[in-house]
Amino acid sequence: MQENKQTKKIFKQLSEVWRPPPNLSIDMWADTYRKLSSESSAEAGSWRTDRVPFQREIMQVINDPSVEEIVFIKSAQVGATEMLLNAIGYYIQQEPSSILCLQPTLQMSMAFSKDRLAPMIRDTNVLKGKIKDPRSKDADNTTLHKKFPGGHITIVGANSASGLASRPIRILLCDEVDRYPPSAGTEGDPINLARKRTTTFWNRKIMMTSTPTIKGISRIEKAYEEYDKRVYKVPCPECKHKQELKWKQISWLENKPETASLACESCGIIIPETKKQWMLLNGAWEKQNPSSKKAGFHISELYSPFRTWVELVEDFLEAKKSPELLQTFVNTTLGELWEEQGESIDADSLLNLCEQYNHEAVPGGVQILTSGIDTQKDRLEIQVIGWGENYEAYVVEYKIIWGNPATKEVWQELDDFLKTTYDLEDGRKLNIACSCVDSGGLHTDMVYQFTKQRQSRRIFAIKGQSQAGKPIAGRPSIVGKRKAALYPVGSDTAKEWIHARIKSENKLIHFPNTLDEEYFKQLTAEKRIPKYSRGKKTLVWQQTRPRNEALDTFVYALAGIHILQPDFSAITRKNNAKMQKNAQIEEKPNIIKERRRLYRRNPRNFVTSWRD
Repeated sequence: MQENKQTKKIFKQLSEVWRPPPNLSIDMWADTYRKLSSESSAEAGSWRTDRVPFQREIMQVINDPSVEEIVFIKSAQVGATEMLLNAIGYYIQQEPSSILCLQPTLQMSMAFSKDRLAPMIRDTNVLKGKIKDPRSKDADNTTLHKKFPGGHITIVGANSASGLASRPIRILLCDEVDRYPPSAGTEGDPINLARKRTTTFWNRKIMMTSTPTIKGISRIEKAYEEYDKRVYKVPCPECKHKQELKWKQISWLENKPETASLACESCGIIIPETKKQWMLLNGAWEKQNPSSKKAGFHISELYSPFRTWVELVEDFLEAKKSPELLQTFVNTTLGELWEEQGESIDADSLLNLCEQYNHEAVPGGVQILTSGIDTQKDRLEIQVIGWGENYEAYVVEYKIIWGNPATKEVWQELDDFLKTTYDLEDGRKLNIACSCVDSGGLHTDMVYQFTKQRQSRRIFAIKGQSQAGKPIAGRPSIVGKRKAALYPVGSDTAKEWIHARIKSENKLIHFPNTLDEEYFKQLTAEKRIPKYSRGKKTLVWQQTRPRNEALDTFVYALAGIHILQPDFSAITRKNNAKMQKNAQIEEKPNIIKERRRLYRRNPRNFVTSWRD
């Protein structure tokens, strides 16, 4: 009898071990098991899909055997990364598979693994025992490769060809695909390389997510147009009309973002923010291209339960101040493509915009001066730019130093010029705070020699990089036998910045009436044209006339202000305090003079009254 009880106990324990996991979809798995970590979520604790109802169908489609590919074009703050983590957790615990998670760069892969994946595994109980402790010296659990019973997950950067090779993959998750490089090394398109790893699986899944970028070159745009294009429609609380939320439905009183509200596109009623969650819970995805067998989803931050419409209007009003911020708003808040407004600028129209000022009386809005220096075989060309709040630019002076840059005399003249003190209209005086000298010409060693000796004055060597997405000023490296600091300059990014500001309705770049027609022809000497590389469309800058030094030196001066990274608000406060102090000092002699005058008229004042 005792043996029979022991046998039953053993069989019971074995049945618990061998029992298949419950038949759950990804959203059900997340609602049952997933824990949000405090370091990666503002709402730590148990996952609730009802908090973000529009995610439910996306996660269910990943489980749908009839759908092989899913694309999600989205804004920020809609939980796309958390959805990918839910899918990873599901395939680790529920349906063990080989997973490849593709991030834009190796650095982003490391950050995703450490900051997002590791906390989820640590805090979600059903995953803890599946992957070994990362602190143990075990090749089965490294930062970028983790094994679990029945499968593994590998996290790689889209810029790494080696990371995309050799492994068969069933689940491919591609995050922020619009930030991928055109090619993984010399191997070709990173998504196509990763896709090839899935060909042996009949039940493969491929998911791509991204905030969009520029119309015509966006990867996620091209994919979405070929998919079934689902939009999330929510009902009006009043008339129950189903509608996709769009930015044009948001309105507010001028300069009062706190009055922001959303109007129903059908009945026009004002919908308060308090009704948003009800609308989300009663919404549904609707296909715009039902003939496609691939699932495509699009949603904006207007739906986000983590952002209010008032906050979005505040972001928009701030973004309107500069074109680059406006593009970021369109891409990351609205989840929409940025469409370039023309590719070239007319030089004559800029000449007509010149203002009445010059380098002898610099406008009072200027807080900092930088300069850009271009080296040619018979001269140096220098442009001095003043910068104010919101990086508002004032061209201050353009100068050419004639002579062979191989001689010391030319560089001495440049050194003397860079010590110039400029007078401002409000009485302040400014020196050039940072100068960037192009080292990419014929006189590289002379540039290194000149800048190395003057780095304490923030005079640096720079080298342009004509690659999309490069920062305007990157991290410096130490180069040459003179060990000079060399800053990489993203010239394509800088030219986009300059052109966008010139074309902006707000006057963000000012030109003095001392400039001639040649300056503006050089400033507008390049335009962006489409170019196809390995079948992929890109936009590249092409020079349309022989001389473009005005544009190049503007780029270098722009790099200077990005190297400095100034706090304009703090500088303004400091300048105001200094001017107030100077005003008090000037006023003090007048007070003393007035007291002396009064004393002469009446010598028995408060000082001498003790004599009475």
